[in-house]
Amino acid sequence: MSRVKRVGLRLIGYNFTLTMISSFKKRLFLVLFVAGFAGVVSFLLVDLSAVVALFPVPDGADVPTITPATSLLSLIQPTVLLALAVFIGVALGPRVGLSSPVAESLAAGSRVLPALRPQVVPGVLGAVVGALSILLSAAVFKPLLTTATIERIGVFFRLVPIPTRLLYGGITEEVLMRWGLMTLLVWIPWRVFQKGRNKPAGLCFVVAILVSAFVFGLGHLPLAILLLGGVSTAVVLFVIVANSAFGIVAGYIYWKHGLESAMIAHMLGHVVLATASYAGAYF
Repeated sequence: MSRVKRVGLRLIGYNFTLTMISSFKKRLFLVLFVAGFAGVVSFLLVDLSAVVALFPVPDGADVPTITPATSLLSLIQPTVLLALAVFIGVALGPRVGLSSPVAESLAAGSRVLPALRPQVVPGVLGAVVGALSILLSAAVFKPLLTTATIERIGVFFRLVPIPTRLLYGGITEEVLMRWGLMTLLVWIPWRVFQKGRNKPAGLCFVVAILVSAFVFGLGHLPLAILLLGGVSTAVVLFVIVANSAFGIVAGYIYWKHGLESAMIAHMLGHVVLATASYAGAYF
């Protein structure tokens, strides 16, 4: 075979490989985006008028009117953030050794069950540990909260339907915080400080887990401020500590087992907390 033909075949094979990789990544993006978008859309199940009515407003101030258009417009920001997080994870996850086994199986057209099985036990264990950490945090900080604060938090939790907790909390938040943010936080120090290594060192993952968990906890504060009309030190500590503790658990099992294990943990964690609320052991 002539040199020209060999080079030509190599180029054809190279272009074919690039096309396959690009196609797989597009399908993976679509799978994860659709899954996360289901959680975003589930916000339409929330009675926003009742939620807004909970927010303390100054005397004489107008309470905003919630219309169907307002509800739809509220989905724009989380949808944009979701698309960005999915893109980051698809682009950087394979480079740092982080994965979404079930989504990748769907994108590749292979069997899903073999990819799902290894995610279940870590997810269930993560749900138990994560939910217990939140319940323990509540037991520590609840005596420091006012009765009005406890009642307002309890009413808010009851206004968020279970499907929204499962879909947005269990899927969308994991795509945003683990697949997107945590993956990025692993990749940055690896590329900046460890250029000579093929894969990031364990310290990169540990730092990324801690930072993304803290951001996850911090991200719940704006809603707490709106809901309570300001927050005390006890509320700030409870919101950050409880959510960060769960974020550490979810981040660890994402690192060790895959994104779906963190999703399972998050979804089942909400089930445990909802059950605890009805039993009077939580808000």
